[in-house]
Amino acid sequence: MNKDLEHLRLLSIFHYVVGGIIAFFACFPLIHLTMGLFFLFAPLPENPQKPGDAAVLKVMGAFFVIIPAIIILIGWTLAILTIIAGRKLSKHQSYTYCLIVAGIVCVFMPFGTVLGVFTIIVLLRDSVKTIFGIQTPVINSPTNGG
Repeated sequence: MNKDLEHLRLLSIFHYVVGGIIAFFACFPLIHLTMGLFFLFAPLPENPQKPGDAAVLKVMGAFFVIIPAIIILIGWTLAILTIIAGRKLSKHQSYTYCLIVAGIVCVFMPFGTVLGVFTIIVLLRDSVKTIFGIQTPVINSPTNGG
């Protein structure tokens, strides 16, 4: 039981760390987002070489805004979910939430994969389930009279 509490405490800390790393890496597309905003709002040349050049810049700018914005939003959402899971692990709450986030965070390779797999392994222990207040079913076997 003491070992399980220590594992949950360490997993909680690592969830905070990996959540911060995910948030940091999710900020990289801000460079592309800035470029896209520049393409959208920069003044156009007065004498474009081709009539369609302005439209191409606007469409390219829209792509450079929309796609990085989606990537940033997904990354920050994953970071927040990971940090919340770390908090829930430290308080021994929301077993199912922690298990689901552990599976989702496996997508963030390599740190999230390692963290997610170890979190799943620890959370699947019967002793950890009792810490979270989950009743484990008793399986009748020939050794216990069933």
